[in-house]
Amino acid sequence: MKNRQNTKFFTNFALTYLLNDSKKMKVQELVDKLGLKVLSGANGMDREIDGCYISDLLSDVMGNAMEGNIWITLQTHKNVMAVASLKEMSCIILVKNLVPNDETIEQSNDEDLPILQTNLPTYEIAGLVYNLLNS
Repeated sequence: MKNRQNTKFFTNFALTYLLNDSKKMKVQELVDKLGLKVLSGANGMDREIDGCYISDLLSDVMGNAMEGNIWITLQTHKNVMAVASLKEMSCIILVKNLVPNDETIEQSNDEDLPILQTNLPTYEIAGLVYNLLNS
């Protein structure tokens, strides 16, 4: 079990590090190129993307994600918005067609922080994001 935790940490760190040297783009361009659905926070589509962080553990994101990162997760509750706002992330991508609860949507709209949706699993959307930001 410890090896899995170490692997997850290093995978998250590596993706954040690699993507932070990537091409800059706006959230709207990400949505257009990957066919993502905008669930809320549509007034924040001009936020600039600066890398990506992938984790479902809020404390991990708080400790390691960087400003401007895309956050790929399956978490849908209100605390996701608190963390994303605190870290000044560019947007949140929910995987597997997950839908945030009403409080999360309301806070996303209030803060103009887009929540996007994909039907893809985490692994596949992460690969697409990586390729897009590093093309």
